[in-house]
Amino acid sequence: MGDEFDLLWIEKWRPKDFSEIIGQDEIVRRVEAFVNKKNLPHTLFAGPSGIGKSTLAIVVAKKLYGEDWRNNFLELNASDSRGIDTIRGPVKDFCRTKAMGTNLPKIVFLDEADALTKEAQQSLRRIMETFTNTARFILSVNYSSKIIEPIQSRCAIFRFKPLRKENIKEILDNIAKHEHLKIDDKAHSAVFEVSEGDVRKATNILQSCASIDHNITEKLVYDIVSAARPQEIKNVLELALRRDFIRAREKLLEVMLHHGLSGLDVIKQIQKEIWNLDIKDEDKLKLIERCGEIEFRIVEGSDEFLQIESLLASFVALK
Repeated sequence: MGDEFDLLWIEKWRPKDFSEIIGQDEIVRRVEAFVNKKNLPHTLFAGPSGIGKSTLAIVVAKKLYGEDWRNNFLELNASDSRGIDTIRGPVKDFCRTKAMGTNLPKIVFLDEADALTKEAQQSLRRIMETFTNTARFILSVNYSSKIIEPIQSRCAIFRFKPLRKENIKEILDNIAKHEHLKIDDKAHSAVFEVSEGDVRKATNILQSCASIDHNITEKLVYDIVSAARPQEIKNVLELALRRDFIRAREKLLEVMLHHGLSGLDVIKQIQKEIWNLDIKDEDKLKLIERCGEIEFRIVEGSDEFLQIESLLASFVALK
């Protein structure tokens, strides 16, 4: 797909130093202090996807071990290998030997560790106790509550916060500068809305756009991700609030077919646009509750077009 995709930007522009990690200043400062003292505890990184958990773990390994970091760093995605055999096999074998070229313990990085079964977590707990002199564990999770209490009590817990819009803009501007791209403010807002603060997703969107045009616009972003522009959804809802059900239904069907949207995609975009409607706050709450009900029905297997029409009918009935 061209030279741009010879090296994925998600790896090309991954931070290589603590100073390059954006939006997690307090956590980076505390982790860097551990690294500088060569005394890293078992660690639990908790937070949404794409905000720097894996990147920080890799930077820690590079700073501790230098050029030999790959020999002393085991990275596993626990959602792929989530059973007890993974913990008793590759993880235990890695922990049995000392690190190469250093007296420091090795690092085992378990990404998406909240996908591990309870049995696997109990086995992991025992390994953390047994091999404390030769290995340290960094667990990355979206939901820390899914990690058993005995493991949590053995870890220093760092709760990552979602990145703000200005953080995403700073990262994208840095990439755009070096890749000779032009990206306007509306395009920045569009990437942030579509990526929902996920830097990994935002970077991939930007790279996909750049493969088509180096002038990144709002329209190009929404075309790439096959999402409806917020104004299109808002127009549909305003038609429904004016009790023009037929036109609202036709317009929404047109938007869904044009962008290839599923029922769940539409529900999520409708839910966001409800807050921008000129109606009472109590009415907004009723419609948000209705969106939740419709989403549940679609997930359970109901016909999505019938449910979307039912949701539009709720907007009509509101007036």
